[in-house]
Amino acid sequence: MKSYQNAALLQNLYRLKALGFDYCDPVIVNPRNVEGELPDDLASLQRIVANCHLCDLAKIRRQSMVGTGSGGADLMIIDAYVSMAQDESGDYFAGRSGASLESMITNVLGRPTASVYLTHAVKCKGAGTQKPTPSECSSCKPYWRKEIELLRPKVIVTLGPDAYRIVTDDSTPFEQVRGHKIDYDKGTLLVPLYHPQYLLRNPSLKKVTFFDLQNIKAAL
Repeated sequence: MKSYQNAALLQNLYRLKALGFDYCDPVIVNPRNVEGELPDDLASLQRIVANCHLCDLAKIRRQSMVGTGSGGADLMIIDAYVSMAQDESGDYFAGRSGASLESMITNVLGRPTASVYLTHAVKCKGAGTQKPTPSECSSCKPYWRKEIELLRPKVIVTLGPDAYRIVTDDSTPFEQVRGHKIDYDKGTLLVPLYHPQYLLRNPSLKKVTFFDLQNIKAAL
């Protein structure tokens, strides 16, 4: 029966094509544009993020990870996605990757973690190891853009290629931009770094990341 239905569907598609219809990929439409409706203070913004239902991740998430840290921070760190350890604990420094990030901030940059603002490009964790869809990533865009607008940090650090791609919409190979100081907006520099999780799997890259962090420290 299924084979007959598929054949009938295919026949109908050929008929439409003969009439002049073209096929195209589905258009990703964000269900709602919230950027112009967001408040001008972090506390109110975080409450909105915590109760967001703009995409399908809201149906399966444990929580929505709001940004954390100082509202007057001159350094903002953007991770791409919420990890399983972060989702379970609600802590940005959970797990081995989180501990590594904390060490980078305190031991190399010489700053208390509370003086830095941390956030995610996608605020909710998806199912398993599946990455968020482009539409899900787009739904969170107004939130991290508003965070940048409110903080106006001197330096934005993006962790890993996914965070860099989402924030900049730049498809340049990550190795060509990693560690570079990029003019982002109104005097704010953006510096892409290796993700702490990637460094745990590739410890030989810790030395080059140390020098990248020293450059960031000098820019602050």
